[in-house]
Amino acid sequence: MIRVLVTDDEPLIRAGIRMILSSADDIEVVAEAANGREAVDLARTHGVDVVLLDLQMPVMDGLSALAELHRAVPRARVLILTTFGERQNVLRALTEGSAGFLLKDSAPAELMGAVRAAAAGEAYLSPGATRHVVDSLASGGAAQRAERARRRLEILTDREREVLALLGEGLSNADAGRRIHMSEATVKTYVSRILAKLRCENRVQAALLARDAGLDA
Repeated sequence: MIRVLVTDDEPLIRAGIRMILSSADDIEVVAEAANGREAVDLARTHGVDVVLLDLQMPVMDGLSALAELHRAVPRARVLILTTFGERQNVLRALTEGSAGFLLKDSAPAELMGAVRAAAAGEAYLSPGATRHVVDSLASGGAAQRAERARRRLEILTDREREVLALLGEGLSNADAGRRIHMSEATVKTYVSRILAKLRCENRVQAALLARDAGLDA
């Protein structure tokens, strides 16, 4: 059972997320927090697997809570809940170790998939927001980044490039496998190989590299 903590200062959003996640047989919402300080305390108390974390909150905001959660509950995976208007904060959260980001208006299936991916140790990039967020990196030096990225991808096979393109879309291993008729386990093997070849620490870095190179699925 995946133990989840939902953190948002809006009660209706917390209630909606709880209702969606409670419909899954393998996910349990064990606590709710209205701010970052509560999130840290409750995550420590309940030993959660995944924290859904809003960025804009009173008392302690999401970015501060993210750092505290890493120290207090290092095993917990943190998914950032975001809106389109918070791109720069999302980018900072990704570089500081969040497991990815999810739009607040995501479909129920995507929310459950993101929680499962995070619990499995995967980074999750919302397909509905990936391009919008990555585009915020486009100002300044885009041509140079694109050229560097294309050179780095030259060492990949055609199949590895195909899998990497799907990472750039923000797909999980399971979703990528369905897209290209490959088992989830095989996709996971390809992802590990791609990260090693490209010297990327995680899927987020690989996805950004794919976008810089203009790699399309």
